[in-house]
Amino acid sequence: MDFLDQILSEKRQETAQMTKEKLQPLRQTISFYERVNAQPERMHIIGEVKRASPSKGAINLGVDILEQAKAYEQAGVTAISVLTDESFFKGSIEDLRQIAAQVNIPVLCKDFIIDEKQLIRARNAGATIVLLIVAALSYAELEQLYTQALALDLEVLVEVHDEQELIIAEKLGAVLIGVNNRNLKTFEVSLEVSQTLGEKQTTQAVYISESGFSNQEQAERVKERYQAILVGEGLMRQNDPKSKVKELQVKR
Repeated sequence: MDFLDQILSEKRQETAQMTKEKLQPLRQTISFYERVNAQPERMHIIGEVKRASPSKGAINLGVDILEQAKAYEQAGVTAISVLTDESFFKGSIEDLRQIAAQVNIPVLCKDFIIDEKQLIRARNAGATIVLLIVAALSYAELEQLYTQALALDLEVLVEVHDEQELIIAEKLGAVLIGVNNRNLKTFEVSLEVSQTLGEKQTTQAVYISESGFSNQEQAERVKERYQAILVGEGLMRQNDPKSKVKELQVKR
């Protein structure tokens, strides 16, 4: 069984036991989509709070998540991504709740979302953006969750890994499309994924290149076709994440 199958199997058990929460007021912040479009001259950064991963194991288990998130915000990231999966990434919904309460910028709930209950839980915890992964859902499931998320006034980052999935995301009408350079079956990373799919883009969506960024040269490689990059491990392993954010905010 590959990584994605393992994670989805666990997620189905998790959501089956999850209680549907009563909807709480939406946390107020700027629109990620609007901020990126208003400032096209530089690369936007989504800084990720990520303790561990299935492929790398522990990345930074002892991190002070609030200190990390505040460093990202002070450095000028446009949004903060928070891993909320417990079994494989050692995160939690409480991580998201704490961070969202302490920062003013958009917060992305980074999880394998397969049920509306997760959307409501994410919004209640302070997320204003949620992730939907094309590879994890049928088109009918994707469309339903996308519609439900929009009805909850959430921004939706639709993640793809190949040309067929990109076509699906664009057909859906997604305005935030993430191209993950990490293969979710093997967890291998290659920036060539973003470079190849950059030539296939057909809409006016904001395109975000995800995974595999640790230096300025890598950000330069995707700046022509991507308005933002999502950086997790490349920031989590830094003693000074602020300077790394500045390095990655290349001019476009």
